[in-house]
Amino acid sequence: MPSTKPFAGVTVLDFSRVLAGPFCTAMLADLGAEIIKVEPPTGDDQRSMGAFSQGISVSFELINRNKRSIRLDLKSEEGRVIARRLAARSDVVVENFRPGVARKLGIDADALRGERADLIYCSISGFGQDGPLARAPSYDVVAQALSGLMSITGEPDGEPMMVGDSVGDTVSGLYAGFAIAAALYRRATTGEGATLDIAMFDSLFSLLPTALAQLQVNDQPPTRQGNQHPLSAPFGAFVAKGGTIIIAIANNSLFARFAATIGRPELADDPRYASDRERRVNRDALRAEIESWSRDLSPEAAVERLAAAGIPASVVWDVAEAADSAHARHRRLMTTVDHDRLGTLRLPEQPVHVAGLERGEARPAPELGEHGGTILQDMLDMDAGEIARLRTAGVI
Repeated sequence: MPSTKPFAGVTVLDFSRVLAGPFCTAMLADLGAEIIKVEPPTGDDQRSMGAFSQGISVSFELINRNKRSIRLDLKSEEGRVIARRLAARSDVVVENFRPGVARKLGIDADALRGERADLIYCSISGFGQDGPLARAPSYDVVAQALSGLMSITGEPDGEPMMVGDSVGDTVSGLYAGFAIAAALYRRATTGEGATLDIAMFDSLFSLLPTALAQLQVNDQPPTRQGNQHPLSAPFGAFVAKGGTIIIAIANNSLFARFAATIGRPELADDPRYASDRERRVNRDALRAEIESWSRDLSPEAAVERLAAAGIPASVVWDVAEAADSAHARHRRLMTTVDHDRLGTLRLPEQPVHVAGLERGEARPAPELGEHGGTILQDMLDMDAGEIARLRTAGVI
């Protein structure tokens, strides 16, 4: 069994802010990486955005757990020199500036690799470092809109709809973490560094395998299907007494068992429902058959009967129910920590369970510049006098 976290000994210099980059580095921190969060004099924008409690951004707290912060003015030459020196002593650099900004600051991949040839440099942006849209400003919703994801999300007769959380940011953060892990492995075997280019647009586009398959088969854009699967039936949300249930069936044997469970075994022999494709074509008639059964049962009772027969089915939990569920607690998806100003705070953790490694070893997010002096002393051997001078000058 492993006793050391996978990224123990890896130092990440993190210039990123708001969500995509910090989401990535939070996951790396969960798995043992040392994250040096470099913030401008006013701090990461996320400190003044999102959900607040007692004047503190809980959004910031959740995605900056387990990190150390240094306040650094990259508009000053001394600040840029310090950034380059810190990068030379780091394994990975993460940034999510708009393309071109890092070069203007002198902390782009080429500049930093001059000091450390095997550096892994990861850029996260809306549309990538090159291409027709590379310089376009982007937030999560813009990437969702252009990727095609919004066009297939929502009710058939409704408007395109954004996903309920910032999936463009989080999935690009996930891909960045994946790419960094791959680059670290390659460096361990070849000694080579890497330059990584992660785009929200690309990341979201990669999440559309069903839609892209439909596009090539039907030669026309897929459409919104609401809470139903575009290719399978019955597969989606159905009305129960006082609520909604989810049913997921995608093969004939499962459908036959389902039909018997709802007291309609003859449906399995109905030509309209003979295959997944036929069930999809005739899904409105099939829905009426199913809901004539489910409307008389509470969601919990309907799901209990289906689950007893091995049918994939569930009620619909809200976020509070999911977070407070016995399963989430058992899986230790959130950890309660003591916060100086918020009291108790529940922090999420990356979801992968590694045998032999404990979960829940989270530290609250740092105050702005909280560890600046310690970082400069430990990494750059600066003495107290020099650190005090830089602080007085507003560099740190």
